[in-house]
Amino acid sequence: MYDEQQRPDHRPLSGFTVGVTAARRADELGALLQRRGATVVHAPALRIVPLADDSELLTATKDLVDDAPDVVVATTAIGFRGWVEAADGWGLGEELLARLRGVELLARGPKVKGAIRAQGLTEEWSPSSESMAEVLDRLLEEGVDGRRIAVQLHGEPLPGFVESLRAAGAEVVPVPVYRWMPPEDIGPVDRLLDAALTRGLDALTFTSAPAAASLLSRAEDRGLQPELLAALHHDVLPACVGPVTALPLQAHGIDTVQPERFRLGPLVQLLCKELPGRARALPIAGHRVEIRGHAVLVDGSLRPVPPAGMSLLRALARRPGWVVARAELLRALPGSGRDEHAVETAMARLRTALGAPKLIHTVVKRGYRLALDPAADSKYADA
Repeated sequence: MYDEQQRPDHRPLSGFTVGVTAARRADELGALLQRRGATVVHAPALRIVPLADDSELLTATKDLVDDAPDVVVATTAIGFRGWVEAADGWGLGEELLARLRGVELLARGPKVKGAIRAQGLTEEWSPSSESMAEVLDRLLEEGVDGRRIAVQLHGEPLPGFVESLRAAGAEVVPVPVYRWMPPEDIGPVDRLLDAALTRGLDALTFTSAPAAASLLSRAEDRGLQPELLAALHHDVLPACVGPVTALPLQAHGIDTVQPERFRLGPLVQLLCKELPGRARALPIAGHRVEIRGHAVLVDGSLRPVPPAGMSLLRALARRPGWVVARAELLRALPGSGRDEHAVETAMARLRTALGAPKLIHTVVKRGYRLALDPAADSKYADA
């Protein structure tokens, strides 16, 4: 018999497929997921376009050099570095840094603090929450009437931030360092969407609000947004690096999971907890069987299963121990026709993949059922 206390020798995300929508640091996130056993599908939902030659950034930089602000709000490390590099290219780097040394410099989080200090500058304050809402609260509490405040934009709107400062009497100078644009090749995004709709993904990760908004927009363009929202509601786990990233999804009524610390490592650790926790585990024919995204753990041993086999197994697991008719199983098969022989073929391959043929019983002239252990019958009778 299986031992419920045994420690399977598999990685926590083995058998799960995770979609990655990130443009930046996608390789790092993908490597973290793969190291823990996940199959990764990557499709950058956006691309970052630097504005080193952009007239808006040049104008804003000259304006701040000529007329020093009272406060500068730095929002991202990549944006702050890009701003200083662009200023260097225009011959304004030293003048910009000199200006920044004499102002109240606020950093949204620890990464941008590191970028600030790398330039020989020191931030005056940074919120522990990494939230722009907390930055706004501090500024409004200080009083901004008549103050000149430069805000480094980071490719996405800052809902209400600039408007609130202006309404309180501040002069706001936006500093647009880079922009988010649609990907040049939309093909990978469409394939990621299709995988989500067919439940070929177990989770979708988002590391920026624009990426989440872009994926929803692409689904809407294809007339598939309701289907995507249904998948995210029920079957595909949406995981966001933080609450700001989750806003576009929450606007559509989608609940997300988020780590307590808004970093890639904690995001991956959260998936390592959430996805196995959602997997169905059943005591079958003396074995512990855990049904994952594209594989099955049999007594802790990972068994990859073809898509057709997974469809059959999930149909059987919805009513463990009960007989499921061939006609019903045929409807569960992807792209199935009318020939019930397809069920027999897929079932044979499923049994082979599981490595334990007795897990599934054939009930002559009726169908198939999982060989649920007798002691578990009452527990799962109403499943």
